[in-house]
Amino acid sequence: MTNNSAIKILILDDEPFMHKLLARMLATLGYTSVATCDNGHIALEMIDSPDNSPNLILLDINMPEMDGLEFVRHLVERHYLGSLILVSGEDERMQQAAEKLAMAHKITVLGHLHKPASAQGLAELIGKWAAPSQNQPRAERKVYGADELRAAIANGELVNYYQPKVRTATGHVMGVETLVRWHHPQDGMVFPDQFIGVAEVHGLIDDLTWVVLTNALIQARLWQDAGLTLMVAVNLSVDNLNSLDFSDLVAGLAALAGVPPQMMELEVTETRLMEDLRTPLEILARLRLKRFRLSIDDFGTGNSSLAQLRDLPFDELKIDQSFVHGACGNDKLLAMFDSSLGLARQLEMEVVAEGVEDQADWDFVRQRGCDIAQGYFVARPMPAADLPAWIQSWQRVFAASI
Repeated sequence: MTNNSAIKILILDDEPFMHKLLARMLATLGYTSVATCDNGHIALEMIDSPDNSPNLILLDINMPEMDGLEFVRHLVERHYLGSLILVSGEDERMQQAAEKLAMAHKITVLGHLHKPASAQGLAELIGKWAAPSQNQPRAERKVYGADELRAAIANGELVNYYQPKVRTATGHVMGVETLVRWHHPQDGMVFPDQFIGVAEVHGLIDDLTWVVLTNALIQARLWQDAGLTLMVAVNLSVDNLNSLDFSDLVAGLAALAGVPPQMMELEVTETRLMEDLRTPLEILARLRLKRFRLSIDDFGTGNSSLAQLRDLPFDELKIDQSFVHGACGNDKLLAMFDSSLGLARQLEMEVVAEGVEDQADWDFVRQRGCDIAQGYFVARPMPAADLPAWIQSWQRVFAASI
């Protein structure tokens, strides 16, 4: 249980009235170590003093001399380890932008409140605060070299995990997305954001993709033989789409494994689509002709979404998780989600909502009529061996909920 009096809180606002109002609320809630400040320069002096540095700052965005956004930048320069709550009269979109900026700088933001803030809202956000021992910077992730990754590919250290995708209307588990992991002999589980970039930079991405795709096809055939019909999706890098023989090689692997192309889905991340479209367009079009399904991943995060949908024969659109999680309570995210969903509907594409993290997200995507859901609320990625038991458990839970 956190001792409220032990949390050092700084109210940074240029309005004396807000100092009194927020301080009174905090005192009522049991927070007694509270300081106030009316400009950013003085606040930074306090932060520079180890004895006075606050654990939590209630920050106004719009202040003279130094506004809240500039103040956040100075916090970054000082490697500030505490948390922020934005308390401002600015509109919702401005508050969200400020919150996103602070979070992009790896500063913990507990949320935002509109003036005049309520004691209940303030209490709920402060309740999210993590004690300093839990709020230390994470150790820097190890950077792996090309030789290490090359050896990992050769030694069979890359393994596939599978994250289920379910139909929102029926709860039916219709497929899985293949997600590669590196079982490092010393470091344990290494996630793809630590080595995919290395593979792309050092010309290893084709070798890595073949391992992932080959293992996914073998697993798809095992599931098929066991009577488990699943659409198996595999992620492609744009760098895989530079060689015109790629589509024939993929078709050959599927034929060798005995897996129908219609049961394989190839996902391409939209953020890197596509400087010179000629070769990728031919490859993807030929894969589509061979009856592989194509999916555009992380939709909405790239620079040319509409052009890609116009030019490439995608079957499925995956709405990026940043537009799904929390959309039920956020008008801006709701508008983006609905526009993506509507666009896909008009183009006769299936739609997957990524990042379905909780019950509210699940209820939201079902109510909006999205076809498929994927995310931690449904299931985390798992080894292939765990999937059959999970499906039985999911079906029981879903049946009980309707």
